[in-house]
Amino acid sequence: MFSAHPRDHYHLRLHRARSVVLTPSELVEVRAAQRTFEGAYIRTAISQFSFALVVLKIFTAEFYSIGALFAVYGTGVLLASLFRRHEGNKQFFSEIGEDGVERKRFRTSGNVVVALTGLSVAAYACLLMLTMRLSD
Repeated sequence: MFSAHPRDHYHLRLHRARSVVLTPSELVEVRAAQRTFEGAYIRTAISQFSFALVVLKIFTAEFYSIGALFAVYGTGVLLASLFRRHEGNKQFFSEIGEDGVERKRFRTSGNVVVALTGLSVAAYACLLMLTMRLSD
């Protein structure tokens, strides 16, 4: 009926994830990962939202679909950022399996990169299509 908190499954130096105290070098690694990955995704999403707002506010109604496309693209990047953060929170911890064996797991962020690549290709294909439709 009651299950353990998800963070109780992850351990670092025999401490549960929610009670661990990181060393200064580990804190530097965590902060660097946050600046590099989370910051980049968030800045990209904010820039896409800003561009969408500029298009929607300055241009005529013919360009609204392009503004909406960039707003949707920014939302997709923001969702990828949240997913990347969720996955990145586990990178320093080992997992204790149901059999009691401690396992260290490393997973690259390749799935996020593939998803963002697909999203970007689809967005720019739509942008090309919308731009060609403007010239008609």
